[in-house]
Amino acid sequence: MLFGLSREPRTKIVAEARHILALALPIMVAQIAHVAMGFVDTVMSGRVSTNDLAAVSLGSSVFITVYVTLVGIATALNPLIAHQFGAGEREPIGETVRQGMWFCLFLGLIGSALMIFGQPWLRDSLTLSNDVEDKVMLFLDGVALGLPAALMQRALHAFASGLNRPKPIMLVGVAALLLNIPLNYALIHGLYGLPAMGGAGCGWATAAALWFNFLALLGYVALHRHFRPYAFTDRWSWPDWSRYGAMLKLGLPIGLSFFFEVSLFSFIAFLVAKLGTTVVASHQAVINVSSIIYMLPQSISTAMSVRVGQAVGAGDYHRARFTAGTGLLTGLVLAGLTMLLMLTLREDIIRLYTTDPEVIRIGTGLLFFAAVFQLTDATQTISSGALRGYKITTAPMIIHVVSFWGLGLGLGMVLGLTDWPLPFLTLPMGIEGFWAALVFSLSVAAFLLVGYLSRESRRRLVRQHTES
Repeated sequence: MLFGLSREPRTKIVAEARHILALALPIMVAQIAHVAMGFVDTVMSGRVSTNDLAAVSLGSSVFITVYVTLVGIATALNPLIAHQFGAGEREPIGETVRQGMWFCLFLGLIGSALMIFGQPWLRDSLTLSNDVEDKVMLFLDGVALGLPAALMQRALHAFASGLNRPKPIMLVGVAALLLNIPLNYALIHGLYGLPAMGGAGCGWATAAALWFNFLALLGYVALHRHFRPYAFTDRWSWPDWSRYGAMLKLGLPIGLSFFFEVSLFSFIAFLVAKLGTTVVASHQAVINVSSIIYMLPQSISTAMSVRVGQAVGAGDYHRARFTAGTGLLTGLVLAGLTMLLMLTLREDIIRLYTTDPEVIRIGTGLLFFAAVFQLTDATQTISSGALRGYKITTAPMIIHVVSFWGLGLGLGMVLGLTDWPLPFLTLPMGIEGFWAALVFSLSVAAFLLVGYLSRESRRRLVRQHTES
């Protein structure tokens, strides 16, 4: 059985699965709340017009690409704090978090600059109406202001989850979502003296919600007694540039892995823009559904990074391997359930986003592909999280490059946009060709990452036994 689980008592596996879920579920709720902001943006802008929906779709694609890449780099803090916690270190954790806050602030400012000063290039690459392009840029102006807060929140996220205290992350994340909804409505329609921005107002509402999320979590962590022994608020620390090299060395491959995955979906949105706003809107609706469901394996992946990292920090490589196997098994069971749910409710799900019959028709077909890749996407995501617990990040990045860009994007362009003669296929397949390539690329990534995780976890366990 997977990772030697057949040699373990069933009660032990169930107990570890409960520990994983106890850590993962609050993180999942928080992440769903964050992604649900995109869901709210998409639904509310779609009710205004197809042009507003397309603008939010493209603006969100840019924001998510930048945000997820930088969050990946900031994710280096998760294994760093988990290792310190597993080793029984307390005060050093506080300094790691303080330096992590500076590190994330710098990342957020870089991301904001990219989204604001990169707009002329973005306009040149789009072939849409001036109205849609103007709304895209106004959306990006707003959401860029919230990026520094979103990144600094990730340092606090790593702090709370690394100490097995994810509940405040969940509570604050849900509150931010509830704030985002009325702000969206007010800025879309121009209520209470605010400008009527249409769909672009969603970007400004998101920025306000991101700042609330950061400040509320900062207040909770600073005041709650559980965090006091770790000396986070005991003193002020200026940036320690000597620490950031190690953070970048660990985090940059994670960020690039995240970039290769999320940019695969984002670039598809731009590549199919020439097929019309209806196709773009359909793609965005399905991407939004997939993003929400993806939070389930992603939360387990975060839990894996923490649980495996704590075991490695304590020098217990047997527990680390056992936790990795249990996390994969748990993720596969849950992914199977979500796959069945998506297959059963495909059309009903798309109708939540739009009343346009053509968008519903295309979106229902794309949701079939999204349902099919649930198992492999969960597998590759959780495997990557477990490897981060071992502080292994470069090899997963290489696997993601080959799988997502080489196979996912490259094969998708062949199937979706060319008329090359291929057996049993009539090309071009349009948007369906891109999604078929996604299924294949995620399957390859899952196979390679599970194999690598199995080998590396076994190698460290054998080395520990040899040394002892």
